Amino acid sequence: MLLKAENITLSRDRRGVLSGISLEIRAGEVVSLIGPNGAGKTSLLQVLLKLLPPSSGTVTHAPELRIGYLPQRLQPDPMLPLTVTDFLNLWPGRDNAGAALEQAGASPLQQRHLARLSGGEWQRVLLARALLNKPNLLVLDEPAQGLDVHGQAALYDLVGTLRDSTGCAVLMVSHDLHVVMAKTDRVLCLNTHICCEGHPEAVSRDPAYLALFGTSAAAFALYHHHHDHTHDGAVRCNHPDHQHHG
Repeated sequence: MLLKAENITLSRDRRGVLSGISLEIRAGEVVSLIGPNGAGKTSLLQVLLKLLPPSSGTVTHAPELRIGYLPQRLQPDPMLPLTVTDFLNLWPGRDNAGAALEQAGASPLQQRHLARLSGGEWQRVLLARALLNKPNLLVLDEPAQGLDVHGQAALYDLVGTLRDSTGCAVLMVSHDLHVVMAKTDRVLCLNTHICCEGHPEAVSRDPAYLALFGTSAAAFALYHHHHDHTHDGAVRCNHPDHQHHG
């Protein structure tokens, strides 16, 4: 166990953001956190990384935990005359920059100016930055945001390769379910609480998943799920009612 959260709640301006979140991340596994806009995905990541204190509950990190983090939004300032190497040299672990760029498939970009990078190239540079301290947990918040379908598939393939070659665990947030489902070991569906979780194939057949992602983006955004029962196929739900609205 690298990371454990127990009964996490979070409130902002008297509004519940997270409720009753408990989860574990184990060495070597790829876990995808999915859910609609406003579900609390980024807030949960911030709590898990201990960047944001929860209103209640506890987060425990293993003593040897080293985290590499790729945030959802980090854009280079086009006015800064920095190359990729200059950029990575700003961070601790810069002695590992060459190896990190190679792992991220970005070695040819070392002397490229940041302002001249494509979206996919910039994401690989950010991934290299996350790899600088040789993490055993890689946390990726919407890593394929803004990429086309081919770019998304290439990035998620790379994430799988990194897990296999380094043994690191991966926790990634995404709404690109049809790409992520093939690249993950376990899925957590979040809508302020964990609606259901389990193996991707089992979750993909669960009524909660189908209600969230099976029809259209509009239905996805409007869906609210109440739960507390167990589905066949290793999908777990935890609420006295199971109702689907939207």
